[in-house]
Amino acid sequence: MKRYGLIVVGGGPAGLSAAIEAAKRGIETVVFDENARPGGQLFKQIHKFFGSKEHHAKIRGFKIGEELLQEAQDAGVQVVLHATVIGLYQDKEVVVRIGESIHHYKADAMIIATGASENMVTFDGWTKPGVIGAGAAQTMMNLHGVKPGERVLMLGSGNVGLVVSFQLMQCGCQVVALVDAAPKIGGYGVHAAKVARTGVPFYLSHTIVKAEGDEHVTGVTIAEVDDKFQFVPGTEKHFDVDTICLAVGLSPMSQLLKMAGCQMEDNPKRGGQVPLCNDLGETSLPGVFVAGDVSGIEEASSAMIEGRMAGISAACYLGYLEETERDVQLRELQKALEGLRQGMFAPKNKGKTLTHTEEGIDISTNLLRHGYLTDAEVEKYPGVTHRAGVHPVMECSQNIPCNPCQDACPKKCIQIGEKITSLPVVDPSATCIGCGMCVASCSGQAIFLVDETYQPGYATVTMPYEFLPLPKQGDKGVALSRKGEPCCEAEVVSVRTAKAFDHTNLLTIRVPAEMAMKARFFRAEEAAR
Repeated sequence: MKRYGLIVVGGGPAGLSAAIEAAKRGIETVVFDENARPGGQLFKQIHKFFGSKEHHAKIRGFKIGEELLQEAQDAGVQVVLHATVIGLYQDKEVVVRIGESIHHYKADAMIIATGASENMVTFDGWTKPGVIGAGAAQTMMNLHGVKPGERVLMLGSGNVGLVVSFQLMQCGCQVVALVDAAPKIGGYGVHAAKVARTGVPFYLSHTIVKAEGDEHVTGVTIAEVDDKFQFVPGTEKHFDVDTICLAVGLSPMSQLLKMAGCQMEDNPKRGGQVPLCNDLGETSLPGVFVAGDVSGIEEASSAMIEGRMAGISAACYLGYLEETERDVQLRELQKALEGLRQGMFAPKNKGKTLTHTEEGIDISTNLLRHGYLTDAEVEKYPGVTHRAGVHPVMECSQNIPCNPCQDACPKKCIQIGEKITSLPVVDPSATCIGCGMCVASCSGQAIFLVDETYQPGYATVTMPYEFLPLPKQGDKGVALSRKGEPCCEAEVVSVRTAKAFDHTNLLTIRVPAEMAMKARFFRAEEAAR
C-alpha cells in the first residue's frame, strides 16, 4: 500500500491551494481528482473575480486556474486525474478508483476538498432533456465550446444564476427571463444590472409550474408564488424555450467525511451537512482537515484562502512547521478571508433584510426586485457625479468586497479607502484622462466614462462590452437604458481593446446629451431589428 505524507481529495481551488502550501514545505503530496483536468470550477469561470489584489481581483477564473496549476507543478505536487475516492476509512486510508482499477493508499495527514454539488428542484417535466444545471451549462460553454440552447429560461437569481445568464448571452443564447421564487435578487446587484440592461426581464416571487414538450423541452410555464411559496392562480406566464437552466444553490459534498466518522452538523447557513472543525480547519478526526465548499458554501476566492490555511495547518501537524510560524501565517490569511466576508453579503447578514448601505444610503428596492437602479436612485450614490469633460460614473450601490478600480486609476480619481466594502467615491480634485482602466478593471461592469459636454447637444458614454461581434466605429443602433429598454439612437464613436483590458472592450457611443446618464448598453441596428 502506497503511503504519502499528505493526501488531498479534490483538485479544485481549495485542494490545489492546500497541496501547494504543503508541498512547498517538503511534504510528499498527492491530489486525487475525479475529473479529466484539475482546477475544479475555476476553468468554467470566464468572468473577473471580486475582492482585492490579494484575492485575485479583476483576474478571470480560468487564468487563476492556470496560475495554480503552474504553481502546483513547480512545487512538485503529484496530481492524479480520473481518480475517484470511493472510501475514506480509519487511520487515514483511502480507496481510489483510477480508470477501471482499485487502489489503496494511506497518509500521515489528509485534506478533504471535495467541493459542492448542484441542487435541483422538482416540477412537472423536470427530467426532460433540456433541463440542465447552471454548472452543466458552464461546462458546455466554457470547457467544450458547446452552445447549451437557443432560448433559455434561468431559474435562480444568486450570483451563479446571474453570472451564467450573462455567459449564456455571451455564448449567443437568448435568455428570455430570469426567475426566482424569492422576493428579492440573491446575488450582487452589479451582476443583476449587467443582465437587466441587455433587456432580460426579472420575475421575482415566481417559479416554474411545468416544463413543456414531449421528447424534450419546447416551452415553460411559470407562475407567481405567495409568501408561503404556493402558486397564485391566474398569474401563469408562458415562454417558448428549448432550455431551462437551474441555479438553485449548492450542497457540500461531505459524504466521505461522514463515512470516516467525522462529527457533522446540519447548518443551513453553510449550505447543508458540514463537518465540525476547529480554527485550524481540522475535523474531529486528528490529522484530517477540510477546505473549501465541503465545509461551507462560499466563493472560489475564499476556497483558495481556506485551502492555503489547511495546507499550512497540515504541515504543522506533520512537524514541517513550528506552531508559532503557523499562527503568524494563519493570522494573515484569516485577515484576507475576513476581508471577503464583509459587506451586505457577509455570512452574518444571510437571511437579513438590510435597508441601508454602510454609508447610510437607502438600498435600492428596484434593484432587488427588477435588477436595475432607477434614474432617480442612481444619483444618490457617491460614485455618480456630473462635471465638464470625461469623468467616471460608478453605479456601485452595494457594500461588496471589491476595490480594483481604486488601484487601476493612474490619476487616483477613484477612492474606496482601507475598508474594502466601502462604496467608491470620485475625487473632485483629480482629473480623469479617459484611459478607461477603471472601466476594464471593474469585475461587476458597473463603471462608465461619461462626457456630458462632448459636442453641443451630444454626450458620449464609454461602457464595458464583452460580446461578439464587436461593433465598429461608425455603426449605428440604439442605446438601451438600465432597464434594457431602447432610450435613444446611438452611434459608435470608438472601440478600444488592449492587453491591459483583458478582453473587456471599451465601447464609446454618442447619444443626445440628455441621455448621458440613461444610456447603458448598445445594440446595433441589425440586432435591434
